[in-house]
Amino acid sequence: MTHRIERLPLGAGTPGTRREVMLHRFGAPGARPKAYFQAAIHADEIPALLAAHHLLRRLIEAEAEGAIRGEVVVAPFANPIGLDQQVNATHLGRHELGGGGNFNRNWPDLAPAAADKVAGKLTESEESNVATIRAALCEVVAEMTPLTQLDALRQVLAGQAVDADLVFDLHCDDDALMHLFVIPQHWPLAAGIAAELGCHAVMLSEDSGGGSFDEACSMPWVKLAGRYPDHPIPAACLASTVEFRGQREVSDKLAERDGAALFRSLQRHGVIAGDPGPLPEALCEATPLGACEFVKAPAPGVLSYEVALGERVEKDQVIAWLIDPAAEDPNAGRRAIRAGTAGLILSRRDRLYLQPGETLAKVVGSTPLAAPRAKNLLGD
Repeated sequence: MTHRIERLPLGAGTPGTRREVMLHRFGAPGARPKAYFQAAIHADEIPALLAAHHLLRRLIEAEAEGAIRGEVVVAPFANPIGLDQQVNATHLGRHELGGGGNFNRNWPDLAPAAADKVAGKLTESEESNVATIRAALCEVVAEMTPLTQLDALRQVLAGQAVDADLVFDLHCDDDALMHLFVIPQHWPLAAGIAAELGCHAVMLSEDSGGGSFDEACSMPWVKLAGRYPDHPIPAACLASTVEFRGQREVSDKLAERDGAALFRSLQRHGVIAGDPGPLPEALCEATPLGACEFVKAPAPGVLSYEVALGERVEKDQVIAWLIDPAAEDPNAGRRAIRAGTAGLILSRRDRLYLQPGETLAKVVGSTPLAAPRAKNLLGD
């Protein structure tokens, strides 16, 4: 099969406008394993776009060499709505400006409808059950009735991913080290991907509290296994959120390395032929997402960090100062921000004037935090 490009329209927008999702397809349709990549559902996360660009270059070469064994689908820009949201020369690609909220929250839970569709069809064969469930998930997505372009975008992207063996949702953070999110059932299966990418943290959660895209793909398998415990149902979709460091880490040098790491991961999972070479040494172990502290600003102010990205801190250590520019006494207008747990400074805010409740840093510890801090796992 040759490299194919498909463009899927998102339905009616405002008069005189049209938006579409472009897909690159490699390998024979239906071949296994299937891998799906999408870049920048948060449309202002540019490192993901460049990583997908370099991955595509390698995939095109691989197909010319006849090396693609499975099927690969790549959405090199997953969010044409967000890409178009430019306001006063500022790109606002994280939230849908029409009121739809965060583009990577509130993805539909496909498990209940899929459970009804597979009732009475499951067997003692794990392979047969996987095929049955994949077909049911595709039917559930196909039966959605989108009202808005955001609804249509979610239907298009979910329709490409729900029957995949591997799903890579490519993102970045503000100012951060490379890290990965997966569900606990996919660890240590995802350890090779984390090592290839050079991840400094891998966070595990079945329910991040936000309804993210990766969990919309992976969690139906876990929920269906719980619904039908007498039938063998594996966690057959290894879906991950890949955070390509920070917003400003945009360069061909980095992205070429990232694209190569994603390509080697496909080789290790049998999607592409060839020797990926020795697996790099892992930089971290996986930890529960609930052990990651999302440090919040308690008041508005200017942020001044006391710690560097990648530094390890102790509980109660001052990691930043929040300065109130309106304080009558400048000395009294300085508030110490302390870590609530010992761990790694995984990310920092790159915009340094904050409103109350905004996340200013993520500290990855090893011990799950007490509620209510652990409930707000992803933040906004």
